[in-house]
Amino acid sequence: MNESLTMAKALNRGLRRALQADPKVLLAGEDIGKLGGVFRITEGLQAEFGENRVVDSPLAESGIIGTAVGLAMRGYRPVVEIQFDGFVFPGFAQIVTQVAKMNMRTGGRTPMPMVIRIPFGGGIGAVEHHSESPEGYFAHTPGLKVVSPSNANDAYWMIQQAIQSNDPVVFMEPKRRYHVKGTVNFSAKPQPMHQAAIARYGTDATLICYGPMVKTCLDAAAVAEEEGTSLEVVDLRTISPIDWVTLISSVRRTKRAVVVHEAPRTLGIGSEIAARLHEDLFYVMESPVMRVAGYDMPYPPARVEEEYLPSVDRILDVVDQSLAY
Repeated sequence: MNESLTMAKALNRGLRRALQADPKVLLAGEDIGKLGGVFRITEGLQAEFGENRVVDSPLAESGIIGTAVGLAMRGYRPVVEIQFDGFVFPGFAQIVTQVAKMNMRTGGRTPMPMVIRIPFGGGIGAVEHHSESPEGYFAHTPGLKVVSPSNANDAYWMIQQAIQSNDPVVFMEPKRRYHVKGTVNFSAKPQPMHQAAIARYGTDATLICYGPMVKTCLDAAAVAEEEGTSLEVVDLRTISPIDWVTLISSVRRTKRAVVVHEAPRTLGIGSEIAARLHEDLFYVMESPVMRVAGYDMPYPPARVEEEYLPSVDRILDVVDQSLAY
């Protein structure tokens, strides 16, 4: 059965299905109950499942994460919402010192099946601390899985896969794509959570992206096609672990790669991807791996954020540099 839904509605349906399937699944976060969350991702779930399973928590991110650690140790599967990306840092110590390490510290006797949902990235005209891209911090921490859906179908399935996982999952939701509609297939077997997807096939270069930049890269590929350039778009879907098999296979065919993300360029996800591709494909590639990213500065005021975010023009400029190399 197929249905057209926004990513926000798809996430809501995925959470509802997880709550129905397992009584050990609990949701917690600021304003997620009666309000349904600032983005309405949890709308109606407290009324349906009660205040003991969809919990309005105090405004205290460290407390939210710490409480979830205790719940996970007692066999629950907590799903916590960080209201905005820039608010996760008061809970950062809990995530990297407790959530990421508990399984290893206990020799596998205490798994940590919890999901930390974080709306991330820019493009909504928000104020300071509301438009950040902290995925690199979490991807750098062993013990954490970091995923980011780019469309409604992945959002519906990946949130359920994340909740079913015995590993802690940082679930990065591209907030500016919340209201983009897409077809959700409720009956087809979903793609494995940690497998990348070829979002568009091409032959001249590979654009590598995730989350909010997938749509931007697809838009760039459509413009490039009008100019006679065929671009392949790889949606990573999972940032940690990266599906190197799909990624290397694509770049081996096109022989050129451009990594695109909103986070600052230096030591970002693109740096790791560029290093690995050069290690594995040095004698295959026709040009160095290039990057289009946010700038190495704090996220700017909303009036000028479009100058900061990677755009179709910036991507195509770098593609041209790669092709001319």
